Amino acid sequence: MARVMGIVNVTPDSFSDGGLFLDPERAIAHGRELAAQGAGILDVGGESTRPGAAAVSAAEELARTGPVVEALAGAGAAVEVSIDTSKLRVAQAALDAGAVIVNDVTALAGDRQIAGLCADRSARLVLMHMQGTPRTMQRHPHYRDVVDDVRAFLEQRMDLALREGLSEGKIWLDPGIGFGKTVDHNLELLRRLGELRAIGRPIVIGTSRKSFLGKLTGRDVDERLGGTVASNVLALRAGAEVFRVHEVAEVREALEVAEAVLGRRDWRRAPAPPGAERVSR
Repeated sequence: MARVMGIVNVTPDSFSDGGLFLDPERAIAHGRELAAQGAGILDVGGESTRPGAAAVSAAEELARTGPVVEALAGAGAAVEVSIDTSKLRVAQAALDAGAVIVNDVTALAGDRQIAGLCADRSARLVLMHMQGTPRTMQRHPHYRDVVDDVRAFLEQRMDLALREGLSEGKIWLDPGIGFGKTVDHNLELLRRLGELRAIGRPIVIGTSRKSFLGKLTGRDVDERLGGTVASNVLALRAGAEVFRVHEVAEVREALEVAEAVLGRRDWRRAPAPPGAERVSR
């Protein structure tokens, strides 16, 4: 079954919602609303990874994310919390506060000890492909074959995580749509996603509101819901299992219909009522 990961950016400079939820109380309320809309995972991030974004210290990232993770992962929460970080201190604090997933866009390049931390805490780890860094990744990205290169990278980083003591069953993989890729690279990855799924681990996909959708449709960043839905439905068909999005309700409904058409979901099962509360307030 598809799982929807709702985005909770506690940043001033994320590409589509920077500053909207920098205040912890607003971020907490936003996370709870995404959970009510059907997100099974809330991905909390305190450092923007948009192209050209400036680095943030661990102390600043902790100050931004700590109260949000603690509130959303608190007692009675019926949703899993993920911390979007590549810093060991931030990951450790989030797991201490109740998070159960570390979403590392550097795939352990930031700190390989994150894999050992996840092993010690029985947490899941998302390993994502990125060419370069957020500061440099869109400066002439190039590949011999983007799918083969991304697959080789993810397999290598997965091997590193295993050597650090993390079990294979705790690893998810993300091809990093938009992270050091042209429009054509992104499209090729989505077309051939099955080749990455063949690695044998769940695939996380993140296309929500990204610039390649704007280039395809001519839409501004806050008008890309149609492209987001289409790309996620096609990714589902190709084998993706976790979908990181801004608009949870719309994408969740699209995925439920797609799963029914594909025979992966029994439509007779009554869906949760719209707006049903899924997280304790």
